[in-house]
Amino acid sequence: MATETAQTVRNYLVPTIEKASDEELDKFCKTYNITKAQLPHIKTTDAGLVGLAVGQGDVIRAQRRSWQTGEKTLYYRLVVE
Repeated sequence: MATETAQTVRNYLVPTIEKASDEELDKFCKTYNITKAQLPHIKTTDAGLVGLAVGQGDVIRAQRRSWQTGEKTLYYRLVVE
């Protein structure tokens, strides 16, 4: 799945952020019939990306746990400048 993980801040409010693999991204885009360009954006200067080797055009996956249900939710973002 993901190759790198940013572990700069450890807090239950900070989601786990990883670089998404190409296979994972293709599957996600096919499932929802979208293109990579249609994903929400995140800037390269975002504090959550510190320590993660990503650049413009990469896609990251953020994993959050709901405090109400305890279920994990995945969020995908396109890294932009």
